Amino acid sequence: MIARVRSRPEWQFFTVLPRASAPLAALWWLLLLTRGALPALFALAMGHLVGTVQHSGELAAPLTGVGITFVLMQVLMPIHQAVSSNLGSRVAAWLNDELAGACVDPPGIGHLEDPGLAEDLEVAREFDRGQTGPPMYLNVDFIAGSLVELFGGIACAVVLFNFTWWAPIVLLVAWGSTHWLLRESGVWRDRNTDEVRSAQRHASYAYQLAVDPEPAKELRLFGLADWAVERFTERRRRLFSLQHEATRLREQPLAWSLLVVAVGNGLVFWALASAALDGRIGLDALITNAQLAIGVSMVAFGGLNWSLDGASAPVAAVQRLRPAMAPRGALVMNPSPVAAVPGDLRIRDLTFAYPGATRKVFDGLDLTIPAGTSLAVVGRNGAGKTTLAKLLCRLYDPDSGAIEVDGKDLRDLSVDAWREQVTAVFQDFIRFELPLRDNVAPAGAKDEDILAALRDAGADGLAELSTPLAKGYDGGTDLSGGQWQRVALARALCAVREGAGLVLLDEPTAQLDVRGEATVFDRILAATRGVTTILISHRFSTVRHADRICVLEQGRVIELGGHDELMALDGRYRTMFDLQARRFTAETDEEGLTYDVL
Repeated sequence: MIARVRSRPEWQFFTVLPRASAPLAALWWLLLLTRGALPALFALAMGHLVGTVQHSGELAAPLTGVGITFVLMQVLMPIHQAVSSNLGSRVAAWLNDELAGACVDPPGIGHLEDPGLAEDLEVAREFDRGQTGPPMYLNVDFIAGSLVELFGGIACAVVLFNFTWWAPIVLLVAWGSTHWLLRESGVWRDRNTDEVRSAQRHASYAYQLAVDPEPAKELRLFGLADWAVERFTERRRRLFSLQHEATRLREQPLAWSLLVVAVGNGLVFWALASAALDGRIGLDALITNAQLAIGVSMVAFGGLNWSLDGASAPVAAVQRLRPAMAPRGALVMNPSPVAAVPGDLRIRDLTFAYPGATRKVFDGLDLTIPAGTSLAVVGRNGAGKTTLAKLLCRLYDPDSGAIEVDGKDLRDLSVDAWREQVTAVFQDFIRFELPLRDNVAPAGAKDEDILAALRDAGADGLAELSTPLAKGYDGGTDLSGGQWQRVALARALCAVREGAGLVLLDEPTAQLDVRGEATVFDRILAATRGVTTILISHRFSTVRHADRICVLEQGRVIELGGHDELMALDGRYRTMFDLQARRFTAETDEEGLTYDVL
């Protein structure tokens, strides 16, 4: 039973409060309990004042008691709201820190690409953006106000026992039944259905399309602006429709709630009236107990369930993600790691499939890459070219088989030491909103090495090293897609100057023109001479410059050799090469410059 309670998202939410900020959490609970006790104290103070007036007693003390209680009720509420807002912000920060740690700590990236974790990851990322519910600072305030009412109602019920034992029980049952009657048919259950989550995701996506600058050009060019707004509106209306349907479902339970509450309160107030008429209680006791009976109504169904659901869902998601992500992003770690050294690479009988996938990307892959040579990898989409780069970076471990460097299994090497030997440019390379210097050398390097890397990548003269690459900063600038790609290449070339021995280039020049790509790759080969370079590209004008070319298909190497050798083989490489060559039938461009693409 205790384990079941502790596994509840609501319990996890309350355990997070002291982790986010122990002093604020303690103050939050203190104010909550104090505010919860004030309605009962006010009822007692009013009864005492009436009794004093009846008996012509001294009014100073009773009036002071009523005044202090009333002032506290008014003053503590805004203080509690401020504390709740700050505590909610701390909870949001703690959750973001936990999520960041859960995402970054595993040495691999399997946990970030696992579809089984996508739902929790979406909830954990989006909880404080106001799309799926109020942000955390508002939720904590809503929860505080609802708990104050709940505790206040219970406190009134406890004091009401002085009148008769059964009255508070009847009132608690009557008002408490509204939680079950109304919640069972409320929208709160529907919030976690696949339909609602789907509508939330689609609404969030359409919203991002409308407000983010990246899709702005295509939205206007293809006339999709109205479509994005309409799609967002449609999905949000679907959510409102679900709420409306749930509200209609509550019509019958609401009638039952009214009946139960009317009967319970009727019995208690009938008993109070009878006791007053019979002279068993005085006017002061009647007023006190009547206020207490009314105060018990604060336990009725309100916003607690809704706000607690909204606050506990991301907490539970984050709490589930850390233990789930750790094994999925784990890599085989040798207790006595061997230092990484550059050398011949051999991929031996390698098999690999992504988490949750049934199809193997590689099934018995064998490939040897001599140290200091360049290898181009080509193949159809889905052949596993980018996956191979991920495995060589050791972002994943193979399911079976091995990747060896100088005869040592990559899993026997220190992950950090190996990655110091590897540099890469992926298709989705990162664009830091930082100065050019930090974009080229995030871990730091000498300015002369950074400038040399920029020259080698054909990116010299783009900006000063201290210029932020974002227009949102003073003196900042933005770059074109091709310029950004050259900066990413410079990042890899700078790492070579810092000691990297393996360069992985996954479509590194896709945003450059054909002639520019060939020129840049010639520069890269010159700058990485003596370093193992692996190029993944669809453009054969670049591929042909590599020492050897590997053709991947269905998880295996089907052709391997130099450009001339593979052309003479008249196989798959020759077929792909000829198909692409037909696209370039003109010998010169509109400026009269000769194409040099084949």
